[in-house]
Amino acid sequence: MAEILPFTDDEIIKLVSRYETPFHVYDEKGIRENARRLIKAFSWAPVFYEYFAVKANPNPYLLTIFNQEGMGADCSSMAELELARRCGITGEDIMFTSNATPADEYRFAKKLGAVINLDDISHIPFLEECSGGLPGLVSVRYNPGPLRTGNAIIGNPKEAKYGFTREQVFEGYRILRDKGVRRFGLHAMMASNELNGQYYVDTAVMLFELAAEVSKELGIRFDLINFGGGIGIPYHPEQKAVDFEDVSADIRAAYEKIIVPAGLHPLKICMELARAMTGPYGFLVSKVLHIKKTYKNYVGLDACMANLMRPALYGAYHHITVIGKGNDPADQLYDVTGSLCENNDKFAIDRYLPQIVPGDIIVIHDTGAHGHSMGFNYNGKQRSAELLWREDGSILQIRRAETVDDLFATLDFGGLGKFDRQTHHLGEDA
Repeated sequence: MAEILPFTDDEIIKLVSRYETPFHVYDEKGIRENARRLIKAFSWAPVFYEYFAVKANPNPYLLTIFNQEGMGADCSSMAELELARRCGITGEDIMFTSNATPADEYRFAKKLGAVINLDDISHIPFLEECSGGLPGLVSVRYNPGPLRTGNAIIGNPKEAKYGFTREQVFEGYRILRDKGVRRFGLHAMMASNELNGQYYVDTAVMLFELAAEVSKELGIRFDLINFGGGIGIPYHPEQKAVDFEDVSADIRAAYEKIIVPAGLHPLKICMELARAMTGPYGFLVSKVLHIKKTYKNYVGLDACMANLMRPALYGAYHHITVIGKGNDPADQLYDVTGSLCENNDKFAIDRYLPQIVPGDIIVIHDTGAHGHSMGFNYNGKQRSAELLWREDGSILQIRRAETVDDLFATLDFGGLGKFDRQTHHLGEDA
């Protein structure tokens, strides 16, 4: 449940005394136990592999944890590929899924031996030309268009910029086959933060059926099918988490019904979950700076949407705990805000919380995915530190907070010369 914290109020107070707020803190024990549960749920598969979607939380310590638990990396950019490489994740332990892909990124992905997942049929000749030939294993991203519906975050497939049409899937595999590719993957990413497990099962069935049709028509075998990510988490306390075991059981039944009779067994089953892997195990810790009372009551934090963008971007709900006031009545109506020059810089609107005063410690739940990673520097705000709450109870800083010097590091003042305050012109340096 979203209201449960993996640490006590006293532990948070002690943490705030050591580290300047705001900061994100991640629960290592929760992350590892969750990863093991997913792998166990799919242990029936001939081969099961989870590619953690790096974009959700690109921290090398977290990638290393997942690698230690037998998982790889789903990458979508040069920086994410390099991050995976520096964490010792290479070869087919990387799934490279990108769009509008630059040539140098394809070359680097091929050099690393990653599974390259093509987003567009025109990328087949582009990849071949820019990287000196096609790799031995190529995957294709499928977009079913009007055949499926999406959800609010990722949108309807027909409107999405991603993937091949059904007709292009058949043509794309035909081209790849004729060019000498002998190992094939199939991928789709249908939704984001979806709490209906059946939606994920339906995606698996769709891909199994498509793989069977393609294999029969073109005479090719598939090495892997990747169901993508999209399993949501219960941001609201009353919501229920997706049951990995139930989803797995239904996918297993579909595998035995579709894949085995089609002669495609054994097949590698893949996922690229992220939110469901780290989301519930991250927390944004902040202090209350001010209480403002005008037409509404505002709680002003030292965090802002530069630290957590989801509420401002999607109107997303994140549960809030006021440390030391868990037993107090939540009878005060507040907007919880940051300090950016943007009116939508709010973590909560019309939220009932206990009575809050300046100095109170606020914990915002479920920030382990798409929290720090979506940060930015508007108004010159610096992104916060990240901490790892180790299994033994120790704390490790896994990313320091940015400083003003970091923001100025990429600026070049050298050619400006000296400013004449009387003429208001820039002159030449003496």
